Amino acid sequence: MKRAVTLKENRQYRRLYQKGTSAVSRSMVIYCRKNYLDHDRLGVTVSVKLGHAVVRNRARRRLREVYRLNLDRLKTGYDIVLVARGRTLTASWKELNETFLKLCRKLGLLERDG
Repeated sequence: MKRAVTLKENRQYRRLYQKGTSAVSRSMVIYCRKNYLDHDRLGVTVSVKLGHAVVRNRARRRLREVYRLNLDRLKTGYDIVLVARGRTLTASWKELNETFLKLCRKLGLLERDG
């Protein structure tokens, strides 16, 4: 993923948590907020409580891949933060993908549903 399309600064995350909208499931939490740019910016967070570095990196990779596979279905111009939960690691790809789409639909992030 290009550096230009990721959230890096702590203040960007804090603003998103405070002023953005969220949707929650057993395997992930999505925060989003309009950024008024011509592209989306993604942030992925995984708590230390989830496990050691290898486990956290695996959860991060899974969430980034679910986002990447559905990128063409999402509206542009949003800051999005994906937060991993315990089920992120054990859920099947199909379940993770369906959960992501369901939460995006709930937040109004899907451009077209097909």
